[in-house]
Amino acid sequence: MTIQKWIVRIHKWIALIVGLQIVLWIAGGLVMSAIPIEIVRGEHKIEERSPVLLNTETLLPIASAAEKIGSSAVTSAKLGEMLGTPVWRIVDENSKTVIVDAETGDILSPLNETLARQIAEHDYNGEAASISVKQLDKPPTEYNKPGPVWRVGFDDRDKTTIYVDPSLGEVTARRSETWRFFDFFWKLHVMDYDDGADFNHPLLITAAGMAVFVSLSGFILLIIKMRRSLILWKSNRRKEIKKSTNQQIG
Repeated sequence: MTIQKWIVRIHKWIALIVGLQIVLWIAGGLVMSAIPIEIVRGEHKIEERSPVLLNTETLLPIASAAEKIGSSAVTSAKLGEMLGTPVWRIVDENSKTVIVDAETGDILSPLNETLARQIAEHDYNGEAASISVKQLDKPPTEYNKPGPVWRVGFDDRDKTTIYVDPSLGEVTARRSETWRFFDFFWKLHVMDYDDGADFNHPLLITAAGMAVFVSLSGFILLIIKMRRSLILWKSNRRKEIKKSTNQQIG
């Protein structure tokens, strides 16, 4: 069997194997380019609010806040706000984050169900109401972070789901049917069918290498076929010219 026949045979089998994946790559690329990433991330559903102005004269000093949580050492402390209220987010010597009301000194974390719902509704700018609130110790793969976390669902067409970290008092993820549709094609695209986070794994690299081989071998076979067609055309052309010349002489 000639080298060309071997190339043709290998080309056909590899094309058959990776052909479906190539279609999925193209479909995934179409979906990812057609849907704006801001829509996928749910940024269009974030309520825009003015920055909260903090009166530093009335705020609880960091040392007093640390005493409230019974911490003898502080790794880091960040002054921010939660539902319009100034809060300290303190990381103690055990790497545990505690939220302290910067006005009253009340410890607000871990968040209860009421606060988690309020934070999600404060973040959401749609008209739908929240219909479910549940704390998850083992969140689904769509959250892509360890728990625990509060999951708040909204009754809109896109089935918006907002995840609230009970230790930080912040929204840490926004999910929707649009996100899940996008994520489905993303997993097919990168061939990571678990959480879609790994796009450097052997399966994807192997499939991509096979697809490159199919493309290059197909290009080579096309050149060979075109060259043969050109030679055949020239041969037939010479025959026609010779035949025409003989007829004129005769």
